[in-house]
Amino acid sequence: MFTTARAQVITAPKISISFLELTKQGIPHTDLRVQEIVTRQSWPNNLLAYRKPQFHPMFLEEAYNRCRNICAEYAKTFYLGTVLMTEERQKAIWAIYVWCRRTDELVDGPNADYMSCSVLDRWEERLEDIFQGRPYDMLDAALSDTVFNFPLDIKPFRDMIEGMRMDTRKSRYKNFQELYLYCYYVAGTVGLMSVPIMGIAPDSPVSAHTIYSAALYLGIGNQLTNILRDVGEDALRGRVYLPQDELAQFGLSDKDVLSRKVTDGWRDFMKEQITRARFFFNLAEEGASQLDKASRWPVWSSLLLYRKILDAIEDNDYDNLTKRAYIGRTKKLLTLPLAYKKALSKPGFSFHGLH
Repeated sequence: MFTTARAQVITAPKISISFLELTKQGIPHTDLRVQEIVTRQSWPNNLLAYRKPQFHPMFLEEAYNRCRNICAEYAKTFYLGTVLMTEERQKAIWAIYVWCRRTDELVDGPNADYMSCSVLDRWEERLEDIFQGRPYDMLDAALSDTVFNFPLDIKPFRDMIEGMRMDTRKSRYKNFQELYLYCYYVAGTVGLMSVPIMGIAPDSPVSAHTIYSAALYLGIGNQLTNILRDVGEDALRGRVYLPQDELAQFGLSDKDVLSRKVTDGWRDFMKEQITRARFFFNLAEEGASQLDKASRWPVWSSLLLYRKILDAIEDNDYDNLTKRAYIGRTKKLLTLPLAYKKALSKPGFSFHGLH
């Protein structure tokens, strides 16, 4: 997507022929209207779109502290990675994390049995109020304040809620195109929300659209990895987040997934799915180095940890039907120094064909 007098040869990741066939049905980002989001989230276009909410400073401090505590409890490694960010960016990313977590828990949390379309409709109305400076509770107030401080567009937030709606009415995916759309809704959107908070490096040689695409790809890779990690657990709930046509290509069906029996055909199928997830991480890696230097550490931490989940599936001989790929606390902490080293790298040109 970028042109420059110093453009270098772009080397695509090595992937198998069968993988090329599997990925041919992606969704163009023009269809997801990503460029519209990029434009609206560019400084200073979006800052005057919403009126500033009036909160007492002590109330806001407590609101952000609660967000920090939730992030520290449920996303420990990511939280540690935020320590180098400016205080304003830290608070904003904690507020976004908490809103995303609360949204996800509507479908997967302890009260998921009471989930309905009307619940999501009310949640979307609350989102509109957040963006208009009328929060319902203290955690909403943190996001209201963040919306005023950073040029956040409401579309990625709405799209995430749409992903929750998809979860309530859909438990099968015909092909990767359908699955990609789901991954965009529930995870790619997080990348789009985060870029204005993280900031783009002043010396980045590529377009904002390219960096946003990389952030979206990180979300896609993360969600594909979540799906591969949780296949067995999802099967117990009658859910199969795998492309039906690709299962058939390997002589598999829902019956094989629900029976939770690992076969050679399953292993071959998993190898290709893991290759696909790594492909998206390859795309995301280069974008991580284009972010503001102080914001790269949590992104690299996420990248490296999710790659380790894929490694763990392989170490389990591709048995993600009866085993859950697990990364121990020690391994997680050991990724932080490596992620920090990666975060120090300077922005470069070695993009793998982002579009």
